[in-house]
Amino acid sequence: MLTVRVSCPSDLSQRCEQILRAAPSLTGLAKFPGASADPIGDVFEAEVERDAVNDLVGGLIELGVAKTGSIQIVSSDAWVSERALKAEETSPDADNVVWPEVIEQAYEQSKVTPAFLAFMTMATLLASIAVITDSPILVVGAMVLGPEFMAVIAMGLALVRKRRTLLHQAARTLVIGFGFSVTVTVIFVAIARAIGLATLADVSAERPGVSFIYTPNVWSLLVAIIAAAAGVLALTTSQSTGIIGVFISVTTIPASGNVAVGLVFAQWNQVGGSALQLAINLTGMALAGWATLALRQRMSERTSRQLAQNSRRRLWRRLVARHPQP
Repeated sequence: MLTVRVSCPSDLSQRCEQILRAAPSLTGLAKFPGASADPIGDVFEAEVERDAVNDLVGGLIELGVAKTGSIQIVSSDAWVSERALKAEETSPDADNVVWPEVIEQAYEQSKVTPAFLAFMTMATLLASIAVITDSPILVVGAMVLGPEFMAVIAMGLALVRKRRTLLHQAARTLVIGFGFSVTVTVIFVAIARAIGLATLADVSAERPGVSFIYTPNVWSLLVAIIAAAAGVLALTTSQSTGIIGVFISVTTIPASGNVAVGLVFAQWNQVGGSALQLAINLTGMALAGWATLALRQRMSERTSRQLAQNSRRRLWRRLVARHPQP
């Protein structure tokens, strides 16, 4: 169950209330006349099931509420309501994608920010230490710390939802993020080599714990596809517990870390293998994310059609009840 909170200008208030009341899974509506100071107008809070949020928000945007007012989607950790329970039980898709929420998250988490670059750099530094010391545990730590997953998925989302600005932003973020982090890691490894902390023997010897990083194969692609599909499902439903498993499945950050190490020690076979591993994983994740989101969009459209049919049936039953046949 979600709450759609609307700050609506006075001239749109009446029509806004009509749209909210017409929402198929509406279980509660509160109106606060004059509660909005900027814009001057009213505040509404509508409690609706997930399956109805996309059409509801779309109607409000079409009305023009988003231009001068605001629309906020708030999730509830718990609710107690028989009406809400019935709405959930009759919902065509209780885990329907809330597209405004996903799109906002994609824009926010695919920006080049100091925090993003810091996490990318620290993750890549950990990955470089992992490949030098042959430490699978550090590889896992680098995978979890890396923030690149959302930017990769944002590219698929941009294609599905036709958001060119988001596509350019996500691609730019990945290029800058990997470029910056690898450059810093090259400097770090070069210093480590100069002071004797890392040697050629460390990176040229057998390293069974991390050899998968620079030896890509068909399994690399399959893992990237499965992990990205699982990640998209976690991000677009209320079942988000599996996202950590996605982070520790795909070899992106470890591959970029080994590229930096290979460059410093002129291990060109490892540079080539790691770069190929990185390309395979990013490509597989982007394509799988796009395909999964495209499927989710089709399911969401089907849910909207079913909700519209249910609304027409309810309206017909009301009309029949009010005007029974003689």
